[in-house]
Order: sequence, then C-alpha cells, then structure tokens
Amino acid sequence: MATPPPSPAVPFRGPSRSLPIFLFVVLVLAAFVASVKTAQVDFFVLVEAESRRNLFRFLFGMFPPDLSLDFLRLMLPPVLETIQISIMGTTIAILVGLPLGLLATSSLTWGGVLHEMGTMGQRSRRLLRVLPYAFARGLLSVFRAIPEFVWALIFVRAVGLGPFPGVLAIGVAYGGILGKVYSEILESVDPKPLEALQATGASKLQIVLYGLLPQAFPDFVSYSLYRWECAIRASAILGFVGAGGIGQQLELSMRMFNFHEVTTLIGLLALLVAAADLLSARIRKGIL
Repeated sequence: MATPPPSPAVPFRGPSRSLPIFLFVVLVLAAFVASVKTAQVDFFVLVEAESRRNLFRFLFGMFPPDLSLDFLRLMLPPVLETIQISIMGTTIAILVGLPLGLLATSSLTWGGVLHEMGTMGQRSRRLLRVLPYAFARGLLSVFRAIPEFVWALIFVRAVGLGPFPGVLAIGVAYGGILGKVYSEILESVDPKPLEALQATGASKLQIVLYGLLPQAFPDFVSYSLYRWECAIRASAILGFVGAGGIGQQLELSMRMFNFHEVTTLIGLLALLVAAADLLSARIRKGIL
C-alpha cells in the first residue's frame, strides 16, 4: 500500500500576529461598552407608557396628511426656496472646493509627475510649494470640521434670518467636503497618460488640461451632484435655525403640533430628493 503524501506544513501563527488582533478586538469592545454607557442608550425607554403615548399621539396626528389646495399653495414658495438654497449652496461649495482642492493635491503642488526631484534649488522650491498645500489642507479641514448646522447659526447671527445664511452654511461646509474629495480624485488618476504627455514635451498646463482633468471630470460631476442631493436634505435641517425653506415651515408645524402638516412636508421633501436623484442619474448617465 502506497503511503499518502505528507500534508503540507501549516505555518505557525505566533503571538506576534495574534496579539495585535486580540488587542484590537478588546479595544473595539471596550469602546462599544463605553459608548453605550456614555450615550445613555436604553431601548426600553421606547416601550414605556409615556413614550408609547407620545409616539402614538404623533403617529395618529400625522394622518391624514394635509393635502388641501390652500396649504399646498402656501408651501409652494418654501419648496422653491429649498431648491434655490440647495443650488446656490452647492454652486458656492464648488467655487470654494475646486481651487482649494487643486491646491490640496500633492501631485499638482509639490510632487508627482509635474514636479520631479532635481537639483538642490528645485528641492528648495519644492519645499516652498508645500506651504500652500498645507494651508489648503488645513482650511479644508476647518470647513469640514464644523457642521453646516453650526455654520448656519454663525451666519444667521452675521446676516440675519432668511435663506442667505443657509446658502452660506452649505457653501462653506460642503466646500470643505468637495475640496477634500476633489484632491483625492486628482491624486488617484492614472499617471501613465500624464507621463506620456510629459514625454512628448507638453507643458505642465497642457498636462493638467489634457491629461489630469479629463480623467477626473466624470468623478467631479458625479460627486458634486451627490452633494447637491445632500444639500436639499440639509436645507430642510437648516430651516430649524431660521434659514428658510421647507425646514422653517416644518419647525413651525411641529411646534404648533400640526402633525398632519408635518406629513405633507416630509412627503414634499421626499419628492424633492427623489426628483434630484433622478435628474442626477440622467446627468451621470449622459457624462459617463
């Protein structure tokens, strides 16, 4: 009888690899337990008698929704205002995010194909180029770190109530997000077309215009449209601080316990988001 071939040796996983995994699992579990305690998570509160009464009062008050012509006619200006806030806010966000995103792209400012290492003088100039890169990165971080709700509170104090502080809040907060994403898109493009253009003697501007931006443009448009969809939802939240739009009327209806109006407003907001999603999909399909 032929002896079976020996089974392949299984490499021994020593403690050097298992210990970091064990420590990571312990850290995650400890963070979860601490978060449950600190955030005061208690699902049993939802089934208490008082919570059930308040929830049923809200749910039963939501139906039937207010679909009267007078109310819908009254809500037409806030709906249009919400759309206008989202469009202008996203436009400002693009105007803020695009130049900062270009400055925050390492392959444009101080590294990559456009800035190959050379003499000591070129190295010193490369160090100087890091300064605008670091400034743009820091500014984008500040814009992203402060939520649009807080920006709206700041701009309401600065320019007063109305849709304009909502526009500024979305423009600044989303400008930081778009700039960060734009820079990451530019840094992840395929460098081979850039190297091919450089080998033909193309200038840096030509490399950027004909090699870098065409590759990044579809992703630019796709993510910008996604942020526009988010801006429609955000404009509803900003209305709670007096920034206009559907959100302001939503806050008034909830304060007056007119929950049937809340249902109608939520439905209008859902229709706006669905329409924006459909339009964005059509534009993406046409570009991509």
